[in-house]
Amino acid sequence: MTTISNSSKGAQTGLRRFTMMLSGEDALDELESRESPRQGLPHERFLLGEMVPLAPVLLLGQFNQTANPSEVIACLQPVHFHATQDHLILMEQNQIDLTVEESTHLLKAALPFIEEDFQSPILFENQHYWFIPAGPFASLASYSVDQAHGRNIDWWMPHDSLEQGIAKRWRKLQNEIQMLWHIGPVNEEREQRGMPSINSIWISGIGKLQDVQAPAAVKESHRLIGSHPILAGLAKLVDISHNISLDTQNLAGVFAWLEHPQHVWPHLSSALINEQVDEIVIIDFPNGKVRERIFTAKMLLKKSWAFWKKPEPLTWKEVNEF
Repeated sequence: MTTISNSSKGAQTGLRRFTMMLSGEDALDELESRESPRQGLPHERFLLGEMVPLAPVLLLGQFNQTANPSEVIACLQPVHFHATQDHLILMEQNQIDLTVEESTHLLKAALPFIEEDFQSPILFENQHYWFIPAGPFASLASYSVDQAHGRNIDWWMPHDSLEQGIAKRWRKLQNEIQMLWHIGPVNEEREQRGMPSINSIWISGIGKLQDVQAPAAVKESHRLIGSHPILAGLAKLVDISHNISLDTQNLAGVFAWLEHPQHVWPHLSSALINEQVDEIVIIDFPNGKVRERIFTAKMLLKKSWAFWKKPEPLTWKEVNEF
């Protein structure tokens, strides 16, 4: 299987290319060898660069006003910490089933504390994300919920980077909000429904738009496809179109990040065999490292020892075994 490191090859030769990125996970050996985790999951670093300025990109995708590329933005999220015998675990956002009304009430209660400490008003809020200029917390090193969920939060809590005392200041604000929400009506109602409490607030994605380093595979595409809100902001930043769902009849020039890539693989392999596209590029992150694999129609068809049988395309499972 051919592996390349230069995504611009297809654009230079005029090939009709479909690119699909898969989500990556932290490399365990790298985690064990570092004093603190590396910021960003592999696919977050691939899409945005090593500084991983998630918050301003997420904001850009949802905010209709003009963005200041040099303003440092932070993302705040109401979360649930699950208590085990000896540590706390951060739960995924889709596990807590937070409603729009609950998010609004939680923010309203915490807003005076947030705006006093950040020294700025909230820029934009929705059900899952609240955005604010980072202000005194601009140098705080933090990790996205996607990266930190399901793990001991002691290892993933924000920590100081350039200036000492910022993490302590954040923990003080976090504790104040935790106590406020603990006695609030939102958690009383959630407890009656048997839902996990919203018992903390999470900060992540601190950065500015001018620090985004989008890869060539994105910048040379015509459309970004996928439901993750990162894509909406990234598409606006590099000035290309974005759609949530994939149009299987219009695949050339697409960069896709899909929740269930195995479901669309039959359409993709058919498009390659029928010459709707010339190449399919799959970008994944084994051991946390970027890998690009190019599939052509010839490479996709399995040869059978029974020469009289028609060759069949590789299955998704077989693709992942390369």
